[in-house]
Amino acid sequence: MIESYKFGKITIEGTDYMQDLILTSTKVIKNWQREEGHLLKAADLKQAMKESPKILIIGTGYEGCMKLDSSVEYICQRHGIKLIVQKTKEAVSTFNSMKEPGVVAVLHLTC
Repeated sequence: MIESYKFGKITIEGTDYMQDLILTSTKVIKNWQREEGHLLKAADLKQAMKESPKILIIGTGYEGCMKLDSSVEYICQRHGIKLIVQKTKEAVSTFNSMKEPGVVAVLHLTC
């Protein structure tokens, strides 16, 4: 459960994180990075895809500056994954409201 989020900082179960991350119902994958800072490509989702998501929530940053390459939608469609793209604050709320297994969030914490 995500306890709080503000620009550049997210608190999950009492632990503060200051770098982008991938989150499942059972673990936090720290220090997630993309090839190009504010462009998310399918190749950047390798770690998230290892979690076999049924729903993929993408937090595009505080102001929503991270953009998605068309390859992201393509890979989600190909694997039957429901894609939800929101600014990170809204993505945090969405993640917290979804209790079923198979929900994975990739969260950009700044911009």
